[in-house]
Amino acid sequence: MTTTITPVEPEAATGVAKELLAEVNKALGLVPNMTKVMANSPALLKAYLALSGAAAGGALNAGIRERLAIATAQLNGCEYCLSAHTFIGENIAYVPAGELAAARKAESDEAHVQALLELSNEIASNTGNVGEDALSKARAAGVTDEEIGELVLNISLNVLTNYFNVLAGVENDWPVVSL
Repeated sequence: MTTTITPVEPEAATGVAKELLAEVNKALGLVPNMTKVMANSPALLKAYLALSGAAAGGALNAGIRERLAIATAQLNGCEYCLSAHTFIGENIAYVPAGELAAARKAESDEAHVQALLELSNEIASNTGNVGEDALSKARAAGVTDEEIGELVLNISLNVLTNYFNVLAGVENDWPVVSL
């Protein structure tokens, strides 16, 4: 994959981009390549950080959000996000490796998580056109209306990063997990 948008190195950044990259570094202790490339558009980087923060403050815990990100990355063919969220899921959210691998197929040993993954992929695959059967099945597994709303938030965040990374050919700086 060839990078189509040049990364902005934090030490060379100016203005809002410099401030946002410093915020990323403070939060993560590093500046991933994706955010360096996003820094070409401070509006994009700011939107990504805002969506990430909103999702992190919701009802879905980090382990579920990482599995959702993996399922969406697999669906959208984004190796960068698949790699990043597999690493984060295992090393920060402490999701078992088997669950992370299963998430690629929208599967889980946990019935509630399985229902969330299935509904998320249904929403993403069908641009939101989900039948009552899919919603009823998810609700029968305990999925709440709050969680359904947050699935759309997480899909939006993940589609943003998936499409951007694929378009920009962002160099993968995570341990590679192949599609």
